Amino acid sequence: MLFLSSHSLLRLYFLLSLFRYLFALQIKRDLAEERLTCSDNTAALLISHLLQSEIGDFDESEDREHLKGNRYLPNQERIQGKILEFHRKHVGQTPAESDFQVLEIARKLEMYGIRFHLASDREGTKINLAVSHMGVLVFQGNTKINTFNWSKVRKLSFKRKRFLIKLHPEVCGPYQDTLEFLLGSRDECKNFWKICVEYHTFFRLFDQPKPKAKAVFFSRGSSFRYSGRTQKQLVDYIKDSGMKKTPYESTYIVIPIDQFLFFQRYPTDKAYFIAKEILATERTYLKDLEVITVWFRSAVIKENAMPEGLMTLLFSNIDPIYEFHRGFLKEIEQRLSLWEGKTNAHVKGDYQRIGDVMLRNMRTLKEFTSYLQKHDEVLTELEKATKRLKKLEMVYKEFELQKVCYLPLNTFLLKPIQRLMHYKLILGRLCKHYTAEHRDFADCRNALKEVTEMTSQLQHSLIRLENFQKLTELQHDLIGIDNLTAPGRVSNNSVRLGKSKLCITVPFPWQEFIREGCLYKLTKKGLQQRMFFLFSDMLLYTSKGVTGTNQFKIHGHLPLHGMLVEESENEWAVPHCFTIYSAQKTIVVAASTRLEMGKWMEDLNMAIEMAKKSTEKSDIFLKPLPNSPPPGSSDEVSLEQESEDDIHSSRSSLDRQSHHRANTTMHVCWYRNTSVSMADHSVAVENQLSGYLLRKFKNSNGWQKLWVVFTNFCLFFYKTHQDDYPLASLPLLGYVVSSPVEADGIQKDYVFKLQFKSHVYFFRAESKYTFERWMEVIKRATSSPARSSLLLPKDEKDRHTD
Repeated sequence: MLFLSSHSLLRLYFLLSLFRYLFALQIKRDLAEERLTCSDNTAALLISHLLQSEIGDFDESEDREHLKGNRYLPNQERIQGKILEFHRKHVGQTPAESDFQVLEIARKLEMYGIRFHLASDREGTKINLAVSHMGVLVFQGNTKINTFNWSKVRKLSFKRKRFLIKLHPEVCGPYQDTLEFLLGSRDECKNFWKICVEYHTFFRLFDQPKPKAKAVFFSRGSSFRYSGRTQKQLVDYIKDSGMKKTPYESTYIVIPIDQFLFFQRYPTDKAYFIAKEILATERTYLKDLEVITVWFRSAVIKENAMPEGLMTLLFSNIDPIYEFHRGFLKEIEQRLSLWEGKTNAHVKGDYQRIGDVMLRNMRTLKEFTSYLQKHDEVLTELEKATKRLKKLEMVYKEFELQKVCYLPLNTFLLKPIQRLMHYKLILGRLCKHYTAEHRDFADCRNALKEVTEMTSQLQHSLIRLENFQKLTELQHDLIGIDNLTAPGRVSNNSVRLGKSKLCITVPFPWQEFIREGCLYKLTKKGLQQRMFFLFSDMLLYTSKGVTGTNQFKIHGHLPLHGMLVEESENEWAVPHCFTIYSAQKTIVVAASTRLEMGKWMEDLNMAIEMAKKSTEKSDIFLKPLPNSPPPGSSDEVSLEQESEDDIHSSRSSLDRQSHHRANTTMHVCWYRNTSVSMADHSVAVENQLSGYLLRKFKNSNGWQKLWVVFTNFCLFFYKTHQDDYPLASLPLLGYVVSSPVEADGIQKDYVFKLQFKSHVYFFRAESKYTFERWMEVIKRATSSPARSSLLLPKDEKDRHTD
């Protein structure tokens, strides 16, 4: 409840009504002057609410007559049918409610408040510049291709018609530190510069800048400064004095707080939170597409690094998908905005559902199946070109080191097919939640049917692409092998290890990745940490390099043909120890836990059996090349000599690694003595989540609100969902998720706890549903029990032990 004096109530009501009305008029004017960029559906919805506000409830003849004499939009005849259809649903809405709906829809539009300034870049390409609370925006047509956040900008200036942006050195990367744009005239350039100064001061500075002292004789440059309070000063002013009581006001009335349009009670229905999850993950997905369509495109165009044919193949394939999802996201935002808004009881059902939006867009998305089927070709051609063209390889590697590329680059090319899997899972949850009689059930069921047809067609392609993506990622991070992605390797694509060389021919288009992880190998100096990689035809073991590239150096290669694996704890008196016998050598390794040992032995035995069957079918052969030692099984264990590099590398720490490479699964497994299988990767793809959470460290008092993205076994933290790159990341392999215990002293609802050894974090969700979803996806993606528990004692099943 809110307590206000009658005088204050009347004054507040008048001010709110006035502001609401003026903003609605501004949006009406922007529509008429084509200054508000939006889809036809959105324009029709806005006009329908303006109609409701101006002429009341729907009457078809009156509506048509009114639209003849009033131009809400140039050429509005083409969407008149949609306008009437929407207006029919607003029966009973007051003018105030209709104006509020106009504001709610407009504020979610990406282009609301954006004013274009025609310009060109250094190459003469025509672009549009704009200013927002975030920074300076760059558009090609209506597509945003870059954002220079205020935090990245060191200086803004202009020289005649040239507008200059100087960036901080740490954010420049491979780009130049000063960006230059050419506007139409000096006056236009100066005007744009002034707008930038005003926005920067208002949104970025704490206090308004002091006036510049006048020069005694002459001055250089402009003396223009923003005058007025900054955003922070206004917020502080409202906090300090905005709610002070007036002494003479003594008559008070009590009103329910939800009567004010600016205060809302959000829905509590589970369907609402599922729809909100669709919105949150769609925002992250669109940002992921921009890594390719905006950021990577900009990098390769700038350096002229990619052949025209590959440019066409890559971007003509992904651009239409990106444009579709931009419109789809706006529809979801508008529906959630209406769902959260205050509407009359008898029309709530029109907004409090998501199935119709999903069904309409899943049917449209089916038209893009041919594009999705080309991702196989795109991924392989990009990898071939990167190997062939040094300039492209350099741009590719430099781009992967940029903060915006927070995952391996080709991971983003898999996102469109993976997103279909997410739609299928989310729609499945909605269908389980609804009863068959619910008005949203039929649309959700039909949308699920549509997306299931697409995923069935693309499932096999996705498995193949995920395997190929993992192989290319490892190819970049392993020193000593260059043929992981070569189809059907032959003798000239062999692996050289010291003085020996072994030739393998495999039946797979690409070999299959099975598991990667940390094991301890018995050497002459005792147990030494090694990183192992299991494929469908061989087992590699490596050590961590000491170079700045964070790559792993291959130490040994064991073909699966003729391999045997046995548990040998008792023989070597080493916990969780097993022996690997191969044609060339025998090695002894130890896992960090019995559970880890069970996973490795099970996957090794499965891979050995698969290789054996493939050998019988395809007549795969192994033969020694010249200067190779004669093959033969020996009981003698190979004890490898540790090198100086290995001694240094074993002392490295996760905290000292570069921003980009420290959170890949390979490096996290190395530092946390664990492993990840391809099956785990497939499960992780299904368990991705985004949304706002409150975070608290173990020994801190306050909670920090962050936009959190969970993908690739890692939490990525942003200030808002609009940020281009994460502030930090937290790899979760090895962490345990649970509810806080009494000793943690957390007196809040919907809090989950993440812990790895002494590292503890608390996260608070907004609702029970959201809390349960975060717990579910983190548990499923970070807990990977062995496929069977035959190797585990009864008291160790289903739990990790050191």
